[in-house]
Amino acid sequence: MSAEPILDISGLTTVFRIGDREIAAVRDLSLSVATGETVALVGESGSGKSVTSLSIMGLLPRGIGRIAAGTLRLRRKSGETVELQNIGGEALRRVRGNDIGMVFQEPLTSLNPVYTIGEQIAEPIRIHLGKSHREALSDAIERLEDVGIPDPSRRAGQYPHELSGGMRQRATIAMALACNPTLLIADEPTTALDVTIQAQILDLLGRLQKERGMGMLFVTHNLGVVAEIADRVVVMYAGSVVEIGSVARVFSRPRHPYTQGLMRSVPRLGTATLLKEAGTPLPTIAGSVPSLMNLPQGCPFAPRCPHRLEACEQAYPPLADAGEDQFSRCIRWQEI
Repeated sequence: MSAEPILDISGLTTVFRIGDREIAAVRDLSLSVATGETVALVGESGSGKSVTSLSIMGLLPRGIGRIAAGTLRLRRKSGETVELQNIGGEALRRVRGNDIGMVFQEPLTSLNPVYTIGEQIAEPIRIHLGKSHREALSDAIERLEDVGIPDPSRRAGQYPHELSGGMRQRATIAMALACNPTLLIADEPTTALDVTIQAQILDLLGRLQKERGMGMLFVTHNLGVVAEIADRVVVMYAGSVVEIGSVARVFSRPRHPYTQGLMRSVPRLGTATLLKEAGTPLPTIAGSVPSLMNLPQGCPFAPRCPHRLEACEQAYPPLADAGEDQFSRCIRWQEI
């Protein structure tokens, strides 16, 4: 693992304007991704995972979303370090697709229906690597072969609607990796796929990462996927990081009640049948995620937490060092 991270985020706060108010969708987020490392960003819908990804890529909606605080440092392929929150326009376009690749959740919304797959993969190669149209198309075919698409020459001439869901996702991975970026952001890339294709895509991402040595930020709500692909995990709740640590540490000794709730909610082989026979429902986390427009004063998880104290409702807790590079945003982490 590199001593200097590829991506180093410190104190990121991203806000959205709703009416005459600005609402923080991400609050004081800090994380890093090193060379060859996979960091999983985990949490329920609305926790701020995708907003974090869009903040890194500079894809927040104009006039509505903005980075209000924090730094996002990226080490480019050239070795130069840039602060993403300070660049825009042409400077940002030189980074996107070249130094950072992104795989979106639904390939049909990220692929252009009027261009062939080959043309779409070739475009960043022409723009960032300066290759001719013919050279870029040849490289695009090689990228399709790299991601395991059969008969890549024929598939390169097809349109997105002519490919299956799994093949479209492979094509978007090929496009994201076309220029050999140092960082790949995968925003729930397997959610819309069946479990067999999901496993193939995870194996593919793991193999390509090892071959290329890139860092990967993997956004998901699926803890099973985290266990399979990630080295470290960052758990988010209501826009805040509530726990960070290695997958082994967090899965074996979760130090935040929310993480514990997520772990208990994962169905295990045979458990569902036994609970059904006993007339006991599957474990869940009581309550619902609070509205970002009306967050509680203290810990945002306090209203749902079985371990809450009065102090939890008074002040927003800091991330506490739980040892061995594990951190928890809970004042009772030592007890729970």
